[in-house]
Amino acid sequence: MGESELTAAAVRAELAKVADAADAIHLQRFFKTGPGEYGEGDVFIGVRVPQTRKVAKAFAGIALPEIDELLDSEVHEHRLAGLVLLNDRMAKASRKRGADVELQRRIVELYLAAVRRGRVNNWDLVDASAEFVLGPWYLDRPRDLLFELAAQESLWERRVALLTTFAFIKAGDPATTLELCERLLVDRRDLIQKAVGWMLREIGKRVDAAILTGFLDAHAAGMGRTALSYATEHLTPEQRAHYRAQR
Repeated sequence: MGESELTAAAVRAELAKVADAADAIHLQRFFKTGPGEYGEGDVFIGVRVPQTRKVAKAFAGIALPEIDELLDSEVHEHRLAGLVLLNDRMAKASRKRGADVELQRRIVELYLAAVRRGRVNNWDLVDASAEFVLGPWYLDRPRDLLFELAAQESLWERRVALLTTFAFIKAGDPATTLELCERLLVDRRDLIQKAVGWMLREIGKRVDAAILTGFLDAHAAGMGRTALSYATEHLTPEQRAHYRAQR
């Protein structure tokens, strides 16, 4: 595909070709787009994730302003395609040999701007991007920005902060995750509770089960039911019963 064809408009056109109206109805229900729900007002055209990723793959090398245009679309699948493309650009810019730090910086700034203007605004969008865009950048840098995001009222900014740390957990560094989880325990919104429990569970699985149980020893009594259930999922039945009895 020629460079002149690598445009946001071309991505949108390709997604439209594989869109399905029945799937759009299903996805709008699944992602809670009704009044008062967390995805209120989001628009779907009915493209499944594997198809979206396939379309995005054909546009590798698309310019960042075109990705930014996709992220500003009212259509969910357009934004997801933009994030998939941004992940790819970040991965290429982060390769150990010849890493392009300036390009990394531009990608991170573009992503954070999209987060702050409410364009990374559903759990699948956050989960498909935060660890892959912000994770590599903050792995070896100060992480103050993540605590700033976690201090916002926005559900999505808080989830971005926490899901970014999945990259740190995979690198064997759970410290930031633990601190963010401690701060977010009081947020009883379901999608924060699930994220907290999920990240704690991953610490136990990937880093050290003793770190997880140590956190639970200190905090289980004050944890929400959902977070505690997710966090203890891979513990023994006896351990799960022990921690759940503390609530």
